Amino acid sequence: MIRKLSLVVLSLAFLPAIGRAQSLDEVLAKYVEAHGGAAKLNSVQTRRMSGEVIVSSLHIKVVQENKRPDKVREESTLQGFTQVQAYNGKTGWQVDPTQGRKQAQLMSADDAKSLEVDADMDGPLVNYKEKGHSAELVGHDPVEGTDCFKIKLTLKNGDIRTYYLDADSYLEIKLETQTSIRGSIQESETYFGDYEKVDGMYFPFAVENGQKGDPNRVRIVFDKVEFNVPLDDSRFAVPSMTAAPSTLAKAPGNSN
Repeated sequence: MIRKLSLVVLSLAFLPAIGRAQSLDEVLAKYVEAHGGAAKLNSVQTRRMSGEVIVSSLHIKVVQENKRPDKVREESTLQGFTQVQAYNGKTGWQVDPTQGRKQAQLMSADDAKSLEVDADMDGPLVNYKEKGHSAELVGHDPVEGTDCFKIKLTLKNGDIRTYYLDADSYLEIKLETQTSIRGSIQESETYFGDYEKVDGMYFPFAVENGQKGDPNRVRIVFDKVEFNVPLDDSRFAVPSMTAAPSTLAKAPGNSN
């Protein structure tokens, strides 16, 4: 009987990690390692991602620039017009010439929410406690046949983001977002794919985003990711000539 029990214990000890219960901290530690590790991520002070948003037959050029600690600038160009949306760590602003507005418009706190999340270069899951968020591992769920860890993250502003991490690679496959905009809850889904390693870090080069349950999603395809490129703070600063907060919708491509 003792020998049989010993064999059972030994067999359990050598089960793959996926076969054993894992804590939230263990899953998130592997999530960080899957993206290149904390040291590698921390070495990146600026990042530029370039690609295009595909909406039906339209191809919109997009560029997202990030600079630590909390700055982001997103540009969308179509038919010679470039819309700019930026967040400088405190304030969101935008310029939208397609609406006849060449002057920068300050964004309301609600409209700047997604920009504030985009400004977190590592993503809100990394060091979530230090950022004032709360998280819980709520089990497993399949996404298109792939077993995933399901993590519910509640941001400090009350919005909820549910991550689905591939149980083998620990990379994001899907993200569900619940955001409160002017008292109304908006739900969206984002799918990540075509991961490639760039300078030792994995990034999804294909992203699809849309309203929850809607099969018609906006596709974003990145063709270039650059690290530690020179980015002056002035690129993110609120222009000196600004108008009151705008309620214009965000451009497609600002899905994160």
